[in-house]
Amino acid sequence: MMQRSTPFVFMRGGSSRGPYLRRNDLPEDLNELSAVLISIVGAGHPFNIDGIGGGTAVTTKVAMLSKSDDDWADIDYFFAQVGVEERLVDFKPSCGNILVGVGPAAIEMGLVEPAGDVTDVKIRAVNTGSLVTERVQTPGGTVRYDGNAAIDGVPGNAAPIELKFMKVEGSLTSGILPTGKPKEEILGLEVTCMDVAMPMVIGRAEDFGVTGYESATDLDANKPLFEKMEAVRLIAGERMGLGDVTKSVTPKFGLLAAARDGGSACVRYFMPWKCHPTLAVTGSQCLASCLLMSGTIGEGFLAPMPQSPANLRLEHPMGSMEVVIDYEHQGRDFHVKSAGLQRTARKLASGDVFVPGDIWSRD
Repeated sequence: MMQRSTPFVFMRGGSSRGPYLRRNDLPEDLNELSAVLISIVGAGHPFNIDGIGGGTAVTTKVAMLSKSDDDWADIDYFFAQVGVEERLVDFKPSCGNILVGVGPAAIEMGLVEPAGDVTDVKIRAVNTGSLVTERVQTPGGTVRYDGNAAIDGVPGNAAPIELKFMKVEGSLTSGILPTGKPKEEILGLEVTCMDVAMPMVIGRAEDFGVTGYESATDLDANKPLFEKMEAVRLIAGERMGLGDVTKSVTPKFGLLAAARDGGSACVRYFMPWKCHPTLAVTGSQCLASCLLMSGTIGEGFLAPMPQSPANLRLEHPMGSMEVVIDYEHQGRDFHVKSAGLQRTARKLASGDVFVPGDIWSRD
């Protein structure tokens, strides 16, 4: 059977990369869509040798874009986390790094018209319902990618993209504290189960037998650590109302340690079966909120407690990430009004990607 082709833009968004496609070019049925995305990425092989994935969880991500019917948004962003060695697709979470490329990609794909030297693109994250405004540089009606902004974990400099996240509480659960408590004890370990932009289980690194300063490679080699985190994560997922999360990448896992390079805290973010080489944009918002909210695992890391909006610098394995949290905190009531970050993106390629006809037939 003839292969089927579909146009795509290949983008680096933040410290992740992947194909950006039009949603209406793809199957509506999620099972058929999963099969198509698995083929595009080449999931099921450690090198993704029969697809365009990069053999890591940060390079097997897919963004699907469409014009939004929401009164506020310009673009609907539907995200898929595709497996590396497993032929799996998870549509539950969103991805903040891939989201960075949504504004430029939407303009490149003709879904948004540039508006002067700077174009504000309003995005609805379909997976979670969060709303994001991206400011993209578009001098002369063309997306600008060169610039002086740098982000740790990505070589070189690029044009800055400013993001403002709203409606980030309870992205996939009932609220900011889906268990109703700022702390849980699971298998003798204290953790915080929090949902700000991404459901997470957050613990202290020392409680899990590590310093929190290890490299991502060293942590990935620590099988007892992953066994301990996974056992806690499975129970936490049930308590958070996410059900059986055995084959789901949510909730993610995070570990906190005291800052050692002048930041707010040192963090390690797990996806959840590998350590992120840097830090997820969504995860940064949840970890920062944990540091700001009283009664959580993160209480005590910040001294003095910053006033809102709080600019926090989270140290990760390849440097740090800054996130600004605009919040309200009265007693035990904690509310995140918005989160702001600056990231970069770059168009890497464009053209057609091909899927075997026996996977995606021409109806």
